[in-house]
Amino acid sequence: MPKKGKDILLMVDVFSNEKDIEKEIVFQAVESALEAATIKLDKKPILVRVSIDRKTGEYETFRRWEVVEPNDEFENGLEFPDSQILLEDAKKKNPDIQVGDFVEELIESVDFGRIGAQSAKQVIIQKIRQAERKKIVEAYEDRVGDLIAGVVKRVEKGNVYLDLGGNVEALIPREEMIPGESVRIGDRIRGYLKEVRSEARGPQLFVSRTAPELLLALFRLEVPEVGEGLIDVLSAARDPGSRAKIAVKSNDPRLDPVGACVGMRGSRVQSVSNELNGERVDIILWNENDAQFVINAMSPADVESIVVDEDKHFMDVGVSSESLSQAIGRGGQNVRLASELTGWELNVLDAAKAEQESEAELEKIKQLFKEQLDVDEEIAGILAEVGFSTIEELAYVPISEMLQIGEFDEELIEELKSRAKDALLISAISTEEQIETAEPAQDLLEMEGMTKELAVEMAQQGIITMEDLAEQAVDDILDFTGMDEERAAQLILKAREPWFAEQNNGTVEG
Repeated sequence: MPKKGKDILLMVDVFSNEKDIEKEIVFQAVESALEAATIKLDKKPILVRVSIDRKTGEYETFRRWEVVEPNDEFENGLEFPDSQILLEDAKKKNPDIQVGDFVEELIESVDFGRIGAQSAKQVIIQKIRQAERKKIVEAYEDRVGDLIAGVVKRVEKGNVYLDLGGNVEALIPREEMIPGESVRIGDRIRGYLKEVRSEARGPQLFVSRTAPELLLALFRLEVPEVGEGLIDVLSAARDPGSRAKIAVKSNDPRLDPVGACVGMRGSRVQSVSNELNGERVDIILWNENDAQFVINAMSPADVESIVVDEDKHFMDVGVSSESLSQAIGRGGQNVRLASELTGWELNVLDAAKAEQESEAELEKIKQLFKEQLDVDEEIAGILAEVGFSTIEELAYVPISEMLQIGEFDEELIEELKSRAKDALLISAISTEEQIETAEPAQDLLEMEGMTKELAVEMAQQGIITMEDLAEQAVDDILDFTGMDEERAAQLILKAREPWFAEQNNGTVEG
């Protein structure tokens, strides 16, 4: 066997064994190095292909020309004459050849021992690195979402680099580290594999210590009942390094999911807390009833009342005056975590004050119905208690819905709806009359750029003060006499000047 063949086979074996890379990858890297060396010696932008026999190490070199259609913009129809050939010329050599194929010609090969060891090594190492990085991506891309562990290799500007073993490195970006957490080289820590990216340089595996998913993964690890499917860990909310809440559910009615996750004398939850730099974890019992789930999530505060707004996905949570600060938590932490855990927007109220406000609002609505509908205390009370708050609702709600009110029959409902519509009509007429006879306010009359005629016209359309005008958009006032977009914009900006003055004053005083 020629010496050059032995040299190549030896290099392939060494690199393949040292780097744990397939031999084919190294063969391709050597071919690339030989191709680059051949092009460099020719000193022209030619195309070259080198083919190494995988068994003997012998290799051949071919010069290549890509088959193209004529390009009238260039002499001889070729943009790159050193690496292209016209289709008609190529067909003389091979009638079946097509555009995009290559014509090849065997040329003298560069001696492997003379191509420059350093140059060859660089190409080979680059190819091997690419192969290694591809191998890492393929090994870990299916593990995104898993809990992984590594040893701290180095710390740079708050970014922590982990050695996962097998020459694999992962990065925990500074923003994904638990605030205040101190790590040293050699420490073994866990993280949540958040992303795998195939990049030319730098880390490819991105790990988080702050993701809620890390908390869920740690409980799955610490609580055998979770792994066995007896308990589900459904969601988590975290203030990393400070406090967290997780929601758990039992699939076995005989099993207490909260107790199982806490462990004997708190051993299981303590293990998780220690892993997360002392983060305190509240374990919350999940409930299919959203209101009850929220009540559980507000722990350790006791909820006295709760009002649900399904449309806005919002709840008013009432607690005692003594529990108010505990329910809200330092900096709003407790209510914020409860909101994240349950997916509901929560507003914590003093239950006693909330009840007083609710009763006052109810009394106000009852008074409205008594005056507008000319009904007695009992009927007004029933309307308010079943949820009616305006005359409009009563006027336009379907009769079928009102028939569900046990105290009302169809005759009474028809009468109430008729009175509600009459009240609305009277109110609309009164409002229209007020607008038609309205006089513009002094500030609108005296405003720069305003005429008396325009001010009167605006007042008749309900724009009585500068504040009213400031709240308009340009399109809203284009219908007024002599108005165009430019003038409308100028008038609105002038009306808004007091707003800007207040903001500036506020900034100076602050």
